[in-house]
Amino acid sequence: MEERTFRKLGNHKVSKQVNGPRAAQDDADVTRADSLGREIFSDIANKWALLIIETVGERTLRFTELRGEVDGISHKMLTQNLRMLERNGLVTRTVHPTVPPRVEYALTEPGHALRATVDSMCDWTHRHLSAIEAARHRYDRA
Repeated sequence: MEERTFRKLGNHKVSKQVNGPRAAQDDADVTRADSLGREIFSDIANKWALLIIETVGERTLRFTELRGEVDGISHKMLTQNLRMLERNGLVTRTVHPTVPPRVEYALTEPGHALRATVDSMCDWTHRHLSAIEAARHRYDRA
């Protein structure tokens, strides 16, 4: 039996007992409210996280470069999302010992894999943009 930290709430950690393959299967089930899969899905399924992943792409970017390229994101939201992406192993944060410190972000292997999905979502948006726009107009007129 293994104990994993499931969620951090303020200064408190909530742990979960994990037993074998069935537990791993339950943890991956995004339809279960108490699953690790649902928590991860909830973390990454927000507009800022997806935009950060798409923006970093194949590059290594400094915080200020990233903020300049993700239109509309605040300093606070970028910081929170980068921390969450780093915690989930999707980005690496490298601090260079310079004055002032230089901090760079890059995607990890799982981050690159997720980016492929984000790219597909962007392609889907481009393909269906006019149909969605038309549906919105019809809905708003009704």
